[in-house]
Amino acid sequence: MEKLFRLQENGTTVRTEVLAGLTTFMTMAYIIALNPNLLTNFDTGSALWNGVFLATCIASALAMFCMAFLANKPFALAPGMGLNSFFAVVVSNIVTLTGMSYVQSFQSALVIILLEGIVFLVLSVLNIREKIVNAIPLGVRLGIAPAIGLMLMNIGLGSNVGVYSENGGPFYVMRDFFGALTPSVTQTTMGSGYSTMVLTVVTMFVGLFVTVILAKKGVKASVLLGMLVASIVYWIGDFAVLGVNPFASLSTASFVPPFADMVETTLFKFDFNGFLQIGWFTAITLVITFCMIDMFDTIGTLVGTASRAGMVDKEGNMPNMKEALISDAIGTVAGACTGTSTVTTFVESASGVEAGGRTGLTALTTGILFLACIFIAPIAAIIPAAATSSALIYVGVLMVMGLKNVDFDDLDQMVPVSLMLIAMPISGSIGHAIGIGLISYTVIKVFTGKAKEVSALTYVISVLFLVKFFLIV
Repeated sequence: MEKLFRLQENGTTVRTEVLAGLTTFMTMAYIIALNPNLLTNFDTGSALWNGVFLATCIASALAMFCMAFLANKPFALAPGMGLNSFFAVVVSNIVTLTGMSYVQSFQSALVIILLEGIVFLVLSVLNIREKIVNAIPLGVRLGIAPAIGLMLMNIGLGSNVGVYSENGGPFYVMRDFFGALTPSVTQTTMGSGYSTMVLTVVTMFVGLFVTVILAKKGVKASVLLGMLVASIVYWIGDFAVLGVNPFASLSTASFVPPFADMVETTLFKFDFNGFLQIGWFTAITLVITFCMIDMFDTIGTLVGTASRAGMVDKEGNMPNMKEALISDAIGTVAGACTGTSTVTTFVESASGVEAGGRTGLTALTTGILFLACIFIAPIAAIIPAAATSSALIYVGVLMVMGLKNVDFDDLDQMVPVSLMLIAMPISGSIGHAIGIGLISYTVIKVFTGKAKEVSALTYVISVLFLVKFFLIV
């Protein structure tokens, strides 16, 4: 282990790395079931759903193994949120445009992901993606981690937990619980879902405060233990208050991997004829769109998380960035070949980094757990979303602390950073927020007589984002 991951050099141990990998896994295990739900329009139990489920586990694991052994970094990868929703919309549009079945349209859209992955692999090998990272001004880079922190808090308090009832839904903690004027209004709005919402809120904050208290006492596994306590609270509440058995799903769950369904629907099922029916302009536009979103989501996550972990130099550059980007590109190609949307570096990696993860052993641990989920997915599914929310909120708070590195007296820094701080949680896209930050930075420099301080590549990236925002739907 020492020779492979240089643990002593990075100030860590096998125990710390394994716990960090487990922590990362628990905060992002939701993607294992959510990704096939989104990509198949919640057609659970279908052959396509089973194929995407296996693809999610396998492609994520392969990408994390590459991150572990090529880059020796603690970052986890999986099909990216936002990108998978966009992919599902693209598939539905192909159905409407061509009249093909959903499965055929899905297989046609996989060609887009394959092309995107190949483009990124070439750009990464040629160091072009690394040059793009270095083209991001230091001030903008310093703001990425805090902006990601706000997005994590928004996910934890907002979109990570949705409660449904006879009154509809989803109802969310911050919008529908804390956003209501009085408890009576809240209860009327949510109906029978109100009790679940109360349990969710209690679980979330118990997990958060347990994590904070343990962290203040110097317990390295504070995030993991906080999630464990939160899970126990939720399970007890489910059983004692709501009268629901939280483990009931395990009695009917299947632990046999549906490999036959994967071979039938997604494994190397590229429909190039269907892809050509989309039209060349639309196809090229889609590839470019996926490329831009994925590139800056990945760059933002790597830079932001590495900054928080102290894995960057004085100029804000991360060692082995090229290898990390290659791992990300390989993950996308693997995802296309197995049958899922773009695989990218997950922002939830920050939870493992906060738990002490500093080397590829963290990524390797998370990857092994993802691979194991081929057989034990039902067990991973019983981890309540409220418990993962407590971890996301805590890590988000810690990442916001990075604002101390930003020069608040310099408008060249503060305007782009401020815009990213609000744009990232609202848009849900790291890449789009970085684009807004770069455009604002460039405009300020140009119109204050400092155009020469902006690199040529920053100009190019800013223009590309303008085209993306205003011309590419």
